[in-house]
Amino acid sequence: MKVVVAQINSTVGDFAGNVAKILDFTELAKGNGATLVITPELALSGYPPEDLFLQEGFYLACQNALAALVKKINGITLLIGHPYLLGTNLYSAVSIINDNKIIVTHYKNRPIKPNFLDRRYCSESDSNLHIFNLEGAKFGIIIGADMWHESVANAAKEGGVDVLLTLNASRYHINKQASRYQIMRQYVSRSNAALVYANSIGGQDELVFDGASFAMNNQGELTHQFDEFVETLGLVELQNNIPVQGKIIPLKILQGAVYQALCLGVKDFVCKNKFSGVLLGLSGGVDSALTLAIAVDALGADKVWAVMMSSEYTADISLQDARTMAKELGVRYSEFSIKLILDQFLGILQNKFEGSQKGKDADIAEENLQARIRGTFLMTLSNKYGSIVLTTSNKSEIAVGYCTLYGDMAGGLAVLKDIYKTRVYQLCHYRNSLGRVIPERVIQRAPSAELRHNQLDQDSLPSYEILDGIIEAYVEKNMSPHEIISMNYAEIDVRQVVELIHASEFKRRQSPIGIHVTERGFDRDRHYPITSKYRDRL
Repeated sequence: MKVVVAQINSTVGDFAGNVAKILDFTELAKGNGATLVITPELALSGYPPEDLFLQEGFYLACQNALAALVKKINGITLLIGHPYLLGTNLYSAVSIINDNKIIVTHYKNRPIKPNFLDRRYCSESDSNLHIFNLEGAKFGIIIGADMWHESVANAAKEGGVDVLLTLNASRYHINKQASRYQIMRQYVSRSNAALVYANSIGGQDELVFDGASFAMNNQGELTHQFDEFVETLGLVELQNNIPVQGKIIPLKILQGAVYQALCLGVKDFVCKNKFSGVLLGLSGGVDSALTLAIAVDALGADKVWAVMMSSEYTADISLQDARTMAKELGVRYSEFSIKLILDQFLGILQNKFEGSQKGKDADIAEENLQARIRGTFLMTLSNKYGSIVLTTSNKSEIAVGYCTLYGDMAGGLAVLKDIYKTRVYQLCHYRNSLGRVIPERVIQRAPSAELRHNQLDQDSLPSYEILDGIIEAYVEKNMSPHEIISMNYAEIDVRQVVELIHASEFKRRQSPIGIHVTERGFDRDRHYPITSKYRDRL
């Protein structure tokens, strides 16, 4: 018996497109002699629909799509994930379809994903496992996080299940696959059943689903590992109701997986939202260089426009490196100076600065004005051409507010919002290992915003190795300042960084969404009040 995992990239609300894709994969499965096809969680509607769940029209459109799909399924059994309304209760569900009819519909037991607000929309069902027979094998259906609960394994063991089929929409973050393996092996061990894990792929706003579907035998040994970050038809052959050893595609190295996640996030955000292309400010620095490389790899050079907006503080080597990289990647490239416009602004504002307590000496106001002029140019070009602006600030900068509202934060998608500065360099080295496109000088230079003469990031911040360690401990691991200091970080650095993180919350609320690659990013995973006097005492 052959089971197929349809690892597909659904688009939220694109019912016609999702149905067509499911039918295409089903026909391919039939051509490969498969008996059973499994789709990811909510494959029919796309995931997560969020407040679309609250719209009656959305649900009715999904029901119509399901009815149309049922009419086309024969000669094979399909497990399709979709939302289902029973009375006043909405469920994440899976229906078994064969011979143009729905055999049974199973409902998710525990909609517990807090970051997707599943409990806001979906009800809990009474059953966490559905068992059915097909060609002499006994299968158990599980939806998403229901697999986390021991009762599922116990029910599978008591029911004599041969193979657990788990439909998932499990988002990517660093080292996620290792945790999936660990959890699945626990349940295989407890249930004594083999397992086939079907996962979504694709970008959905700030989320990326990596696919990486797989199968294990009833000893917890990996028998199949399918591709990451691409749609694929994964074929699993069962003998004596156990998966036989098949193809195991090696997982990408850490930086390779992160890079592919960013590329997929950019590609689907731009293409699914039908932007004509992307614009970005190319500064000659490492962040914009990496963002440009990702944009080209995701979309192709013809969809990317890099704009260098120099000032009197822009180093000659920044101009040279920007030109070199734009030429190497073959993107559209524009270059002009903002000095005249900056001077005009400052001339108008000169007498307005006299009453400031800071006096007329240049400070952060003049620095931020440069960034805002650049942001205005980019957003105007975006309006004119229909391209979306990619911002280039990284997680380290966004965490501590080392970025300018309505300046370098102006745009529609923050590609590096969940990428620490230290990882920016790692990703640059990774990308150059595939083919050198980022000039080595860009990577080796000390980072600078180039908003004043001889400016370096470390004039205002601890070194990025220290900064990133403190941010990761405080934001991702939820450690207290006391605990961070016990890790041999200087108290003065911890105090500074923690205070900057809190003081910058109002900026992050106004920043574009960014692609998530860590377990705790700033958009969906972390919720702090802007107005709060509470601080952990040191």
